[in-house]
This record gives sequence, C-alpha cells and structure tokens, in this order.
Amino acid sequence: MSDTDEAEEAEDVEPAVELGDRVDVAGEPIARVASRLTWPATRSDVANQEGDAAIRTPDGPRDLDDVLADAEVPLFESRSEFVATVEDLVGRGPVATE
Repeated sequence: MSDTDEAEEAEDVEPAVELGDRVDVAGEPIARVASRLTWPATRSDVANQEGDAAIRTPDGPRDLDDVLADAEVPLFESRSEFVATVEDLVGRGPVATE
C-alpha cells in the first residue's frame, strides 16, 4: 500500500470519540504556563514572566499574579512543585466553561 492510500484511509476513519459542540474555555492550563518557564524559579521571577497569564481553574479563569500572592513558597525547585502548589491553591477538577 502506498503512502497516498494510507493517508486517504486515515481521512475516512471517524473519530473513536464524539467531541461534541465546541465550547470555549477561558484561560490557559497551568501546565502550559509552567512549560514556558525555567526551573528553579523564584515566585517573583514567575510573576514577572507569566503573572499576567489567566489560568484555568474549577471556578473560572484567574490571573496567575493573584494566585501567586496566596503562595507561601519563595522558590519553586521544579515544574512539578510549581504546578502542585498552584493546583493546591486553585483546586483540581473540571474546568468551568463559558
């Protein structure tokens, strides 16, 4: 089978899961924001670089600056520590949609 035939077959296959109606979700996933930073990072460095980012939370979007103001961690040693701290502050769970 040629590459062209395989590409045509792939286009004909329906998705395994129905995606439903497209609903906008305000804000960015915290993991995406964390991926743009380098570690370790101080809380002030994170605020300077990404503080204006709106992150997704179960209660709707929140500015990262506001979330970091509640954090007591002065230095995030790793990406996972940062994500865990933010999730502890904003909660985990389904994200509100518009």
